[in-house]
This record gives sequence, structure tokens and C-alpha cells, in this order.
Amino acid sequence: MASILKSLKLLADPTRLRILLLLEREPLSVAELQEILGMGQSRISTQLSQLKAEGLVTDQRSGKNNIYTIEAPAHLIDLARMAAAEIAETAADSAAMSHLLRKRRDKARAYFDQLAGKFGKNYVPGRSWKSLAEALFKAMSPGVVADLGAGEGTLSQLLAQRAEKVIAVDNSPKMVEFGAQLALDHGLPNLEYRLGDIENPPIETASVDLAILSQALHHAEHPQRAIAEAFRILKPGGRLIILDLLQHSFEQAHELYADLWLGFPEVEIVRMLETAGFSAIETAVVDREPNPPHFQTLLATAKK
Repeated sequence: MASILKSLKLLADPTRLRILLLLEREPLSVAELQEILGMGQSRISTQLSQLKAEGLVTDQRSGKNNIYTIEAPAHLIDLARMAAAEIAETAADSAAMSHLLRKRRDKARAYFDQLAGKFGKNYVPGRSWKSLAEALFKAMSPGVVADLGAGEGTLSQLLAQRAEKVIAVDNSPKMVEFGAQLALDHGLPNLEYRLGDIENPPIETASVDLAILSQALHHAEHPQRAIAEAFRILKPGGRLIILDLLQHSFEQAHELYADLWLGFPEVEIVRMLETAGFSAIETAVVDREPNPPHFQTLLATAKK
């Protein structure tokens, strides 16, 4: 447990307090903290190191970046919020944070708008027919399905040939428009496209038998929240299938594919599933691409 006296001493520094308040709102990298605070990398890294040493923040490696997350106990966070009123910069910090988060979302949305109508023609990391087949095998006779982060709905269209109903959710208006037209052209009246985010899908609670996150989780700002929402929309006894990239170090994926996360370790996927309340969790690496950077596809299944 963190020392209260040492923690209070750390929080007496305005810069460390500002960093802690930002991390309470969102996990951030050093580069993102630099952008928000307008400070040098060395200064911010020093402050984070002191906060981490006292157990007030933790970090997780994502490619070349460390993503910092708040770990401070609730009573210290409450105290930090009260102290924020004495720091003039906190209002500007909040505005800069909102701007940064908008840039994150806009970057991902613009990337997928450009891809509408091109899936299957362009290369997408982690998307292979072998891995899709593994997921479909798990999805035999699935009832009502939610394909979360569906894109134009390649997987949704396959599932709609067997499922009672498929709800394809994506946050790109062009993807939804294109997919809806494909469903109409292919005569799939049980395939419905909805505009929405995987962290807040427009689907009723406890209404689907199967939820799928296929190469979508590494685009989520908050992967844990996306998994929790999958749990919410599933009926008791419903299943979740996750197809995503195993953790890798191909840093260019951030720019090339608008990836927010460089895949996930199996243990992290299991932890997030357990935290959300899932049981009967199974994971396996089902594919490894032959060409560099040798992306590997992770399959996870779980039951509500």
C-alpha cells in the first residue's frame, strides 16, 4: 500500500498533480502528456517515475511507448480533485485532453472511411480466412449475433446465412452505408447495420446470443469498456468471440492502420474477460503470417 505521507508529498507538486488528474481521465503515453502539458519528455518522465515508484501509476508497454494508467487509491484521487481548484492550468489541461481524444477518434474514423468498399482488396493485419474460419466454427447456429466493429461486414454477411439475425455495428458512416447496401444487394434481410461505437453499442441489454469483436479491440480507446459492453448485451449463457492481434512491436501500425494498441498478450485478454464477468474462457494463437512483421492472430472465447 502506498505511503499516505509520501503520496501527499508527491501531490504537493503541481506538475505531478496535473499528470495524476489527466491519467484519472484516460491512460496516456509520455508523448501525449507532452502534447497536453507543453513540457519536455525528460521532465514528464521524471515525474511519472516518481509517481510509479510510490504506486500511484502503472505502465504497460505498447510497442515503443509506455501507456500510463492511474493506480492511486480513491481517497488520494478525491484529494487531488479538491487541490485542482488551486491550479490555474487544470482547465487548459482538460481542454487539451478533450482535443487529443477527438484527434484519436477522428484519425481512426478517417482511416476506416477511406477503406469502405475496399476490404478484401487491401491488406488488413490479422485478417485471414484461416482465422475467420476458426471463429465461424465456434459460431455454428448462433441465434442473434452482434458483430462489433464490423467494418463493411464481411464476417456479418457470412454469419447472416446461418444466424436468426445479425446486428453489425461500426462507427464509420461510410462503412455502415456500404455494408447496408451489400446486405440489400445480397438479399440478407436479417442483417442490420447500426452506426455506433463498440464501447457503447446501440444494442439492447441481454438481447444477443453471440457477440464478436473481430480485429476491432485494438482500435478501441478503452478495450476493457468494449468487453464490458459485450457482456452487457449478451443474454445469460451467451458467448463472446474475440479475434485480435497478439501483442507485437510493429510501431508503424499506429500510422498505417490507425491501431491504438499493438495487439494484446493472451494473459491481458483473459484478465479483461474475467474483470467483465465472463467465464469458460479459452484462448489460442490460431494464425501466424509468413511475411514480416509476422502478425499473429489471437482467438479468445468466453461465456456470460
